[in-house]
Amino acid sequence: MSESASRVAAEARRIVVKVGSSLVTNEGRGLDEAAIGEWSRQLAALAKDGRELIMVSSGAIAEGMKRLGWSTRPRELHELQAAAAVGQMGLAQMYETKLRENGLPSAQVLLTHADLADRERYLNARSTLVTLLGLGVLPVINENDTVVNDEIKFGDNDTLGALVANLVEADLLVILTDQKGLYSADPRRDPAATFVHEARAGDPALEAMAGGAGSSIGKGGMITKILAAKRAAGSGASTVIAWGREPDCLPRLARGEAIGTLLVAPTQKSQARKRWIADHLQLRGAVGIDEGAVAKLREEGKSLLPIGMVAVDGEFSRGDVIAVRDPAGREVARGLANYASAEARLLCRKPSAEIERLLGYVAEPEMIHRDNLVVLGR
Repeated sequence: MSESASRVAAEARRIVVKVGSSLVTNEGRGLDEAAIGEWSRQLAALAKDGRELIMVSSGAIAEGMKRLGWSTRPRELHELQAAAAVGQMGLAQMYETKLRENGLPSAQVLLTHADLADRERYLNARSTLVTLLGLGVLPVINENDTVVNDEIKFGDNDTLGALVANLVEADLLVILTDQKGLYSADPRRDPAATFVHEARAGDPALEAMAGGAGSSIGKGGMITKILAAKRAAGSGASTVIAWGREPDCLPRLARGEAIGTLLVAPTQKSQARKRWIADHLQLRGAVGIDEGAVAKLREEGKSLLPIGMVAVDGEFSRGDVIAVRDPAGREVARGLANYASAEARLLCRKPSAEIERLLGYVAEPEMIHRDNLVVLGR
């Protein structure tokens, strides 16, 4: 592993850790209390070091199968949903107990892919998770298998882990699995297979290396992890694929040790987000701002506050990419709107302190936060 790559994990402040069903349930024999306790201890060590942490855990269906006495994963949707409902009770209880024993408060968050596809639900989920992180609470996330249909049939928690990394703009996704990492070929079939210590996330050659199905307990295989790393890299998060029972795996990764396979995001987190905003083709609307606001954005790198807005054009929703125009009508910036167009019209020329009086609530004090804003022509 190169020196620069070894710093990726060491410098990561916001980390999403995903563990698979076979690890969580000890190959389907029931929740592995010792393993969950060990991961909780490691997470607590990282939290004390100032890291913000999210756990994405599989295992609800597998635990439900064990409690129901099923040795084979069912195919019928209603049986999968029933198993998830039964197993989720034990999964949440186990994490809450073990994390609390290590001094970490936790919260259960159940998501579906639909939550992350709908703009309003996406922003609400993001706000909830970021708030929990700010409170020092560790969210434990699982897919809401009890109520979804195609997510159980086609989804996997490797993908969910990547989507959560995108959602909270994580620096690093750690996928803990029952393999040491990625090999050039299946080492069980090819004795000449070599271990991949480091590669670029999204490299097409990785997908050819990662063939093969998952276990009878889980759904994923190495290919889902490679694709998850590619997706996570879209928002600038690198990915580590490592053996979940590697002693002290998470603290050692955080110290920069070379463990597992590191798939480095080709674009840094801040650059990836800014580039996505700058290249966005479908602008839903625009706000006009005064010269004072132009100076704040261009010269001081500030957020756009409602008091600097003088006009609103078009119809847009919260979370849409909108243009920011100077008094001459030139686009000087673009960014993600914190308020819909109808609300923005009420906020023009108003100080942030009046947002709650005008709207009845406050989403954010800014119309566009500087982290979600790209100044053009710089």
